[in-house]
Amino acid sequence: MRQRPVIGIPTQTLQSIDRIPEDLPASWVMNQRYFLACTSVGAIPWMVPLLENDPETLRGIYERLDGVFIAGGVDVDPASYGAERHQLCGRTDLARDYVELMFARWALEDGKPVMGVCRGQQVINVAAGGTLVQDCAELFPGAIKHDYFPGAGWARDHLAHEIRIAPGSRLQAALGDTAMVNSMHHQAIDRLGDGLAATAWAPDGLVEALEGTREGQFLVGVQWHPEMLIDSDAGTRKLFEDFIEAANQFHDANSLAFA
Repeated sequence: MRQRPVIGIPTQTLQSIDRIPEDLPASWVMNQRYFLACTSVGAIPWMVPLLENDPETLRGIYERLDGVFIAGGVDVDPASYGAERHQLCGRTDLARDYVELMFARWALEDGKPVMGVCRGQQVINVAAGGTLVQDCAELFPGAIKHDYFPGAGWARDHLAHEIRIAPGSRLQAALGDTAMVNSMHHQAIDRLGDGLAATAWAPDGLVEALEGTREGQFLVGVQWHPEMLIDSDAGTRKLFEDFIEAANQFHDANSLAFA
């Protein structure tokens, strides 16, 4: 029986995403939907703690993973890509930035499979040397609405707009030439990082997906939240299945290398 691949999902700092009682201990948390989505296609999810002061332990965790999944969340701090903070930049989580960027860079070097959603796509881009738009509505010319946040009354699976998908991409193989996506972000890719290619665009030209150009590596980032669509959309499930299959293949290849 084939071993189920282990997928690392970095957490986020509770105190960075909400106002909580001052006497509550510092905590790491993450939305269950990411873990359930990965589990539903055969993965074993591993909740990665934000041990920013312990790179040796982080490396030990990373080396036990067959793939890395980078989830959505608060804004990436502009210092991560050498920019000054704009007044419209929201909450950030420096410990999470540190861990996710480190894992993404290690995976880029090793060819380990990576999938990122929403903030996760942005982290991949920054890890590869790219930059971000700190607020789409104000700083991206001709922007359509992208910030369909649940707190404003929108359902997390609300299909907000269509995307156009690049021919020959992994994304096209899963979703086809176009797709409707949910949209819960106010930041996005500005300058694309090295070794990355844009593979989907919103009607306003905003990059909605990216893929790595390294031969054989599964490296996919999407700007929407497919974890909310996996149970209702066959193409989305195929994208997750392709990620997990790539993690399986990475595991098998590395097991043979060290056998």
